[in-house]
Amino acid sequence: MKTFGIGCGVVLLLLLFIVVIAALAIAGSYNRLVRLQQSVDQSWAQVQNVYQRRADLIPNLVNTVSGAANFEKSTLTEVTNARASVGRVQLDPNKAPADAAQLEQFQAAQGQLSNALSRLLVVSERYPELRATQNFQNLQAQLEGTENRISVERGNFNSAVQEFNTAVRTFPTNLFASMFGFQPRPFFEAQAGAEKPPAVNFNFGSPAPATTAAPTP
Repeated sequence: MKTFGIGCGVVLLLLLFIVVIAALAIAGSYNRLVRLQQSVDQSWAQVQNVYQRRADLIPNLVNTVSGAANFEKSTLTEVTNARASVGRVQLDPNKAPADAAQLEQFQAAQGQLSNALSRLLVVSERYPELRATQNFQNLQAQLEGTENRISVERGNFNSAVQEFNTAVRTFPTNLFASMFGFQPRPFFEAQAGAEKPPAVNFNFGSPAPATTAAPTP
């Protein structure tokens, strides 16, 4: 009986040891997921920050460009409307979206604004007096710098999401990740047709019909 009691005690200690090890492993995995999720949210905040910086530049840019004589009003209207569309897509700036549809809607609105700004800058090349304006040059440089920052921060965000998603889907963390509310996050995707430059039509009037010489009698 004494030997049986000692054996039971050893088994209980072994079970307790296993439970403690399992609890420590789960706690470690949970803490790692929390850190990775925080990294994703921080990267998302940076993405929102650079997009907001671009939005803040647009009113001054539009005011400067509209001062040029005979500048295409449709281009300015397109930029203004695209900026307004971006403002209607409300996402939490401090928490990365968990819904792929929300991120897709956000990306579509931002892509529309990017295309409108590209067309505005291309059309501006037809106005030497505008390109010679110091204010326009400064705004163009700031806008180009912001576009580069957007590209960098989107890349950082996708890297953070990739690391988080890998952790969520890797065994054995995937066994309890969903139980703790950790779900894979969506990525930014390349905009369809992003590899092609925006089409700009400089033909603002119909060409005059060719005249045919009158036949010689």
